[in-house]
Amino acid sequence: MTADLLSRDAAVLWHPCTQQKDHEHYPLLPIARASGVWLEDVHGKRYLDAISSWWTNVLGHANPRINAALKDQLDRLEHVIFSGCTHEPAVALAERLVKLAPPGLTRCFYNDNGASAVETALKMSYHFWRNAGKTGKTRFVALKNSYHGETLGALAVTDIPLFKETYAPLLMESLLVSSPDAYQAEPGQSAEERALAAAAELEELLSTRGAEICAVIVEPLVQGAAGMRMYDPVYLRRLRELCDRYQVHFIADEIAVGFGRTGTLFACEQAGVTPDLMCLSKGLTGGYLPQSILMTTETFYEAFYADYASLRAFLHSHSYAGNPLACRAALATLDIFEQDRVLERNKALSTRMHRSTLALRDHPHVAETRTLGMIHAIELVADKTTKTPYDWRERRGMRVYTEALKRGAFLRPLGSVVYFMPPYVITEEEIDWLAGVAAECIDSATRG
Repeated sequence: MTADLLSRDAAVLWHPCTQQKDHEHYPLLPIARASGVWLEDVHGKRYLDAISSWWTNVLGHANPRINAALKDQLDRLEHVIFSGCTHEPAVALAERLVKLAPPGLTRCFYNDNGASAVETALKMSYHFWRNAGKTGKTRFVALKNSYHGETLGALAVTDIPLFKETYAPLLMESLLVSSPDAYQAEPGQSAEERALAAAAELEELLSTRGAEICAVIVEPLVQGAAGMRMYDPVYLRRLRELCDRYQVHFIADEIAVGFGRTGTLFACEQAGVTPDLMCLSKGLTGGYLPQSILMTTETFYEAFYADYASLRAFLHSHSYAGNPLACRAALATLDIFEQDRVLERNKALSTRMHRSTLALRDHPHVAETRTLGMIHAIELVADKTTKTPYDWRERRGMRVYTEALKRGAFLRPLGSVVYFMPPYVITEEEIDWLAGVAAECIDSATRG
């Protein structure tokens, strides 16, 4: 049965973020079902989903309460155009998010997926300044090693060559500033000092070129695709101050870090700041259905509110925006967060993840282990003293991946960074088991 499914797949499919020829050496996993933190293949073998199926699944696969909400909604309304129509799930979800989000974010714009939310934020920021008569503002600032998606606008504010270099001729040119990434701190430099130094560089740019800049976009606290690189919240506080001073928007891409991943519902809470635009997706629907939301302020809303003939409207749309099924999944997810005190429970799980791999800090090829909320990363290097990375062609992370599959763990790496980002229903015993598997596989992958 497996061979037949894989041959059928090979005949008709093209998988994302994949060199298809790799599947000659790394066969696809034929998943038949899933429950909680476990994926199960067609033969009944189980794999712990350590990365929440690309960071989306926050409350476990086949969650009975989310399932029930979707079954109920399916008999009522599956979808309706969201231009000229509205419905209870979309309104209720927006009301909930406005109450939960950083203060001042009072408007929700529905999209289909994370990259679409980023595209919307970029367009809305530019259009805001255009409506205000500041047509010279056409540029965006992003952090080095940032990732914001792979549509052309989102890719333009991304700085990971693997994804971006090929398409560079098609992209608008963004301005890049140093990341506050604590891993890049100089010897003796604290995470806070590293963040403040990066903020000083940003200030220099904004002070000289603020008149041409629409917005600064960042992944708050964790740069995900860069290898789960983490930084001090002071950077976000300084960013908010600088954006106010130089009349530049602050876009927070909370697509990966929102909904409890960093320990608070939204990462910006840890800095006590409100961005002008906040992108949400992934955990929004509990990992069930594609959906994203761009949250913004009354100031933004009013900048577009006018008579039709003024041509100030934000004419941007997605076919499945505000999908009722996705909204019900999101509402059920928020219910579980509240009723089960998920963020409180996660504190113990975060501590367990941190402690579970402490012994790896002595490993000759582990430069650092780092934890923030429900994100834990292990940085593999060729030389620990100098933090010299492995040659990417050696694919050390993929060696960990293949060894982990043999042991029943799905640990898809980011280059040479092995990370845990599991659903929040994982137990402390499962964390310990996963850490043991990771240690064994790291030993195997870094040998020779």
